Amino acid sequence: MALPDVFLIGDSIRMGYQEAVRRELQDVATVLGPEVNGGHSVNVLMHLHLWVLNRKPQPAVVHLNTGLHDIKTIYYGSRTPLVPIAHYRENLRTLLGTLQQRTSCKLVFATTTPVIDDVANRQHAQWQDFCRFNSDVVAYNEVAVAVCQEFGVPVNDLYALVQQHGAAQLQSGDGVHFSPMGCEVLGKAVALAVRSML
Repeated sequence: MALPDVFLIGDSIRMGYQEAVRRELQDVATVLGPEVNGGHSVNVLMHLHLWVLNRKPQPAVVHLNTGLHDIKTIYYGSRTPLVPIAHYRENLRTLLGTLQQRTSCKLVFATTTPVIDDVANRQHAQWQDFCRFNSDVVAYNEVAVAVCQEFGVPVNDLYALVQQHGAAQLQSGDGVHFSPMGCEVLGKAVALAVRSML
């Protein structure tokens, strides 16, 4: 008998923990995800039909993690993130509403993981491309949690998980991404959240 599909949507953080989730759930589900970085919430919306809506069979569970690219602030521009917070709110409402209306998938939303500002922005200052700020992560996570409450979608609080362990202990040294150990910690948490939905 075929195992149910679980589809992970997210950015490079998701790409880092996906294999750990696959190992953790190999007895109960087939874990899938885009081969590419999911990017910001606008990109997820643009690809939702390819990743989930038109998939046959549809996944039993969709674990959604988007926000890290939304908060990018162009280095030489204003302090406004790439996807303003009001737009992020509406994008999440559209994402969750569409998934609930057009699929029978169970949904889990993961909060964006912490950013260590000075470390994350050091190399980007040299490139003069973009910055990220943890204060934006916190603000966007608050919006995401409120939208999830509005739609009755459970939240997998990866931000709190990383804070509990210490971001510097789990990250790879760039202030954003995770070491192999960090990916394992995240993967186990994602697998635990998904397993409870199967």
